[in-house]
Amino acid sequence: MLTLLGAKSAAASAARGGHFRFHWPLLAAAALALSGCMPATTSVAGADPTDPAAKPARVDYRSTVAPYTSLRPAAPAPWRERNDAVTPQPKQDR
Repeated sequence: MLTLLGAKSAAASAARGGHFRFHWPLLAAAALALSGCMPATTSVAGADPTDPAAKPARVDYRSTVAPYTSLRPAAPAPWRERNDAVTPQPKQDR
């Protein structure tokens, strides 16, 4: 995979004139050297699962269909009066 990527990069560099050469082994060596500087991973949240004294989280019941409302068609209602009730009143200055 890396050789294919390197070959594509070399072909692209040769096609555009390649003013500088990119050294893939140098990049790999730098990445390996810098990876040694990474801190050890630590637990961000939660208890250690291997600790026998750790208390388990509470499990509460939550209904999965509680917020459901029926969307069945309703009987037609007079809409003209409702529309007139919420329409802004025309301004009298004009």
